[in-house]
Amino acid sequence: MVAVSGSVVFAQSVLVQGNRRVDAETIRSYVTGQGSSNPQEIRQNLMATGLFSNVQVSRRGAQTVVSVQENDTINRVAFEGNRRLKGDVLLGQVQSKARGPLSQQLIDADVERLKEVYRRAGYGLATISGRIQPLPNGRSDVVFTVVESGKTGIKSINFAGNGAYSSSRLRGLMTSTESNFLSWIKTSDVYDPDRINSDLELVRRYYLKNGYADFRIVSSDARFDDAAGGWVVDVAVDEGPQYRVGNVSVDSRLRDVDPAALQSLVNTSAGDTYNAEAVERSLVTLTTEVAKRGYAFAQVRPRGERDAAGQQIGITYVVEEGPRVYVERINVRGNTRTRDYVVRRELDLGEGDAYNKVFVDRAERRLNNLGFFNKVRITNEPGSAPDRVVVNIDVEDKATGSFSVAGGYSTSDGIIGEVSLSESNFLGRGQYVRIAGTMGQRTQGIDFSFTEPYFLGHRIAAGFDLFSKFNDNTNVGYFESRVTGGQVRFSFPITEEFSITPRYSIYTTEIKIPNSYSKPYNDCSVPLEGITPGTLTGTPASTAFNCLTNGEATVAVKEAQGTTLTSLVGLNFNYNSLDNYQSPRNGFIAEIKPEFAGVGGDSKFLRVSADARYYREFLEDFVGIARVQAGHVQATGDDLRMIDHYFLGPTLVRGFAPSGIGPRDVLNDPTGNALGGTTYFGGSLEVQFPIFGLPRDLGLKGAVFADAGTLFNYDGGSKSVTNPNFGACPAGSEARQFNVAIVSGFQSNVACVRDKNIIRSSVGVSLLWQSPLGPIRFDYAYALSKDDGQFGTAVLPNGQTITGKFGGDRTQAFRFSGGARF
Repeated sequence: MVAVSGSVVFAQSVLVQGNRRVDAETIRSYVTGQGSSNPQEIRQNLMATGLFSNVQVSRRGAQTVVSVQENDTINRVAFEGNRRLKGDVLLGQVQSKARGPLSQQLIDADVERLKEVYRRAGYGLATISGRIQPLPNGRSDVVFTVVESGKTGIKSINFAGNGAYSSSRLRGLMTSTESNFLSWIKTSDVYDPDRINSDLELVRRYYLKNGYADFRIVSSDARFDDAAGGWVVDVAVDEGPQYRVGNVSVDSRLRDVDPAALQSLVNTSAGDTYNAEAVERSLVTLTTEVAKRGYAFAQVRPRGERDAAGQQIGITYVVEEGPRVYVERINVRGNTRTRDYVVRRELDLGEGDAYNKVFVDRAERRLNNLGFFNKVRITNEPGSAPDRVVVNIDVEDKATGSFSVAGGYSTSDGIIGEVSLSESNFLGRGQYVRIAGTMGQRTQGIDFSFTEPYFLGHRIAAGFDLFSKFNDNTNVGYFESRVTGGQVRFSFPITEEFSITPRYSIYTTEIKIPNSYSKPYNDCSVPLEGITPGTLTGTPASTAFNCLTNGEATVAVKEAQGTTLTSLVGLNFNYNSLDNYQSPRNGFIAEIKPEFAGVGGDSKFLRVSADARYYREFLEDFVGIARVQAGHVQATGDDLRMIDHYFLGPTLVRGFAPSGIGPRDVLNDPTGNALGGTTYFGGSLEVQFPIFGLPRDLGLKGAVFADAGTLFNYDGGSKSVTNPNFGACPAGSEARQFNVAIVSGFQSNVACVRDKNIIRSSVGVSLLWQSPLGPIRFDYAYALSKDDGQFGTAVLPNGQTITGKFGGDRTQAFRFSGGARF
């Protein structure tokens, strides 16, 4: 029997009093449904709901009397004073909710939650308070007042127990950094526990890669130091000894699998420093090879035998039959944007295949390296049968698009700016798309790139590029050029380090010679009234003042005027074993590029170039770099067009101006008209080192270098000169005749080519800054050897003579390049 009267409800020997909004049956359930008759315990359970400000429980004969005083209801939750973090973000962090119960205890807990949110965002000194604003009808507003502070980042990252590597070196491995005077433009000093954990994993893998097989992180602690005004991170490590690899062997327990045949696939060798990554690569290679031989369930595991006294680890790769377990199902979870197949294709196994942990571990590394996810975790759970397993891949998508505005200055291109829009996970399909526009003093351009990393479902990166670039070369050759075209490319990974990229390019090159009042670079052929000396209203022409002395393009450029089409096929052979692509310390990178032009079009040549760099850290933070480069281009039809030659300067030997090395026409301008060369080679040695006394995360390094190289053999024009009136070339140069008409008595259709195959060399110092705004580099070089030119006498077509110094390289001691991205 149930009787209801006002706010008093009696049923089942429980009397409920004082309730207004909370249903009496709900309250009664805490008495009859909790299995407890202790009044104090009943009171505690009801108070724990947060619905009541006071609860009294008493006995009245056979009845239990529950008297409650309900909390007010929250009308709304509001925030004031928050500018750095939006209200929607803060609302998702608090437990106080509109239409929920009002509780001072809950508000106090929410204040602490909000303080933690601000600490994680890097504003740990923010003060937060909560207040209750009463309203009629038992409702109240909850208002959180925020007094924000300046950014409070990581004040210090401290390591203890490390001896092999300094604390600054270990901090340099981390993406988290300490606060300094650059904190206003960086966010890497904001404390993020997930990022700290990822950083410690980087430290661990670094030790394991460098021989410290027993390394472990003993503890890590982060605390907010009010006195310091920021976070202090303390990390204790136990390095253990550094091991070298002892005996390496393969123990095959599979029939018909000869261990000797597998030995050559192992990436570890006796005497090497122990490298956990090399062991992982060996496991993958051996597992793949054994699977190809029909042993789908085979597993490969390393067995290490430590020799503590000799500090060696003998490694035996045991190949044996594993448990016959099949993949029943692969679940991809948490991906709100990235499509399932983008995740699944990184696994070298599918549903119904034999389960292999080596392949699963490699898939996890691949997914992390994609850069599409904040975190990746692969776990297993039992399937529907003992020989079935379910693979769960949990990911968290992150933003992969970027809009950037870059600006900078280089001594070759002047002031330059770039606007680019890129997306590395286009539409969640894993495709890379980029469009960029460049505008500078001497260069403008636009380019578009698209890459599909899995072409037709295979691990082949296919893509295309479209581009148009204008260059003002009047400072080196008195002409302007525009290259417009496109390229199709395919990249085939052969191993982890080696890949081959076939490509096809088609582009047009337009050469123009400015001929205006400010740039009269073609007025020997097309005189400008009042500007060209010798015109009716101009200054009389003489050997000291004529159409050559105000700047004139060489006849080689005049012959190349117009538009040419190049249709080219090529291959890129790439090898890369660098330990870090952004700031390498050890490893080798090389590229060989054979190219053939002549599949249609106007240009016909065979070109091969190569570039290789070796990095070696010989002391902590002292990195030696050795580089060699070479190239050769050979015409396969008529003479090689001038635009198909190599034009080099500081990219070959620092200390020389752009197009400052190699053959040139010395008659028009002793050093200004570069013609390019067909052959070049060069080498350089460089040592990069830290600048002592400066924090590592400032990104400042110094360098000293020595360069040597040469560019020679211009293959344009005819050595058979048939023009009897061209005059005579000065000593040290050779006459070449071109198919072009000239109307001036100061310039004929013959160029005087100085082409000296001598080694150019230089030494210098550099300052490198990996700034938050982009990489910046300053080079100062002193040329040790160069082509100094030669004194002589030239005879002009009109019979006049010019005596002086002809030819010579153009030097440029200071070189600066850098940019900003924001």
